Amino acid sequence: MKNIYLDHAATCPTDPEVVNAMLPYFTENYGNPSSIYSISRTTRNAIEDAREILAKAIGASSGEIVFTSGGSESDNFAIKGVAHALREKGRHIITSQIEHHAVLYTCKFLEKNGYDVSYLPVDSAGIVKMDELEKAIRRDTILITIMHANNEIGSIQPVREIAEIAKKHKIAFHTDAVQTFGHIPVNVNELNVDLLSISGHKFHGPKGVGALYIRKGTKITPLIHGGDQERRRRASTENVPGIVGLGQAVEIAPGIMSDEMKRQAQLRDTFIGKILNTIPDSRLNGHATQRLPNNINISFKGIEGESILLNLDMFGIAASTGSACSSSSLEPSHVLLAIGLDHELAHGSVRFSLGKHTTLEELDRVAEILPGIIKKLRAMSPLYNQ
Repeated sequence: MKNIYLDHAATCPTDPEVVNAMLPYFTENYGNPSSIYSISRTTRNAIEDAREILAKAIGASSGEIVFTSGGSESDNFAIKGVAHALREKGRHIITSQIEHHAVLYTCKFLEKNGYDVSYLPVDSAGIVKMDELEKAIRRDTILITIMHANNEIGSIQPVREIAEIAKKHKIAFHTDAVQTFGHIPVNVNELNVDLLSISGHKFHGPKGVGALYIRKGTKITPLIHGGDQERRRRASTENVPGIVGLGQAVEIAPGIMSDEMKRQAQLRDTFIGKILNTIPDSRLNGHATQRLPNNINISFKGIEGESILLNLDMFGIAASTGSACSSSSLEPSHVLLAIGLDHELAHGSVRFSLGKHTTLEELDRVAEILPGIIKKLRAMSPLYNQ
């Protein structure tokens, strides 16, 4: 039985080209980039090459890129770093109710340390309300942090409109682009953001590496102290193989992005249509069109998402109930509750996320199997009454 992997929003397989690019930096080019001898200059040059590749891809300068351990660190660095740097100016931060926990938990931490956070509501499609954003701004607001697209329901936020509001009020603006970079166009000047988070393993790069874009002139305090690495903005010996792999993944992504966006969106819409037409009491979560091309989030009335996943796994099908970072939690998704679902329906959601290797045949197979699973689980459920 061939396994069918439909959880690319959680992580992607590392591209073989990326692995091949990384290998020499484990065994041959192993020098510490901070040293001055020749084998270290080789690793230092490799880091700077990757930095230049990423900067060019997002429309930045290489000096505006800081390599990190991934999306969570990038989010923490952006939010805590700006909050600390501007604490004398103000201590109010604005975010949304549907952010990734890397943002929400960071904001909760800051609330315990003298900061005030406003959590904006979203509409039924998961889009931030602009009028609520305007109303939330205060004289002491120092940062707005709103994700580019939601990791659970795929809704793409109007980042450029949010940036215009932030700029009008001279407020720093950060966006978590972990789910978007490598999947849809991301340009920091078109989006007009001051800070932007990226994670390598979401677009076929390695795990444990990411980046934070920091626009020149943005005031920010380092999160990690120690050495002078990353222009004194992030101490710690650089993860050279990871950074090289990230750079290679960034080089690959633009060449296939346009075609993959169209292909995956067609697969997505075909699959959504089949499921909604064949399984009663099912609903699509997130914006119908303003969503990531690879994201499908569907709720099934009367049953739990975890039970669906276990049954799918018996057929070799991997999917998710939402964020990989909270998959062990029995609490309903905070994202689905924020868009208006009740607890029961929120518990019955499944996220299918596609990748560049996903085929129509695989999705047809899932569409054949899923109705039987739902019917069986509903027959056993005391919650479901037709």
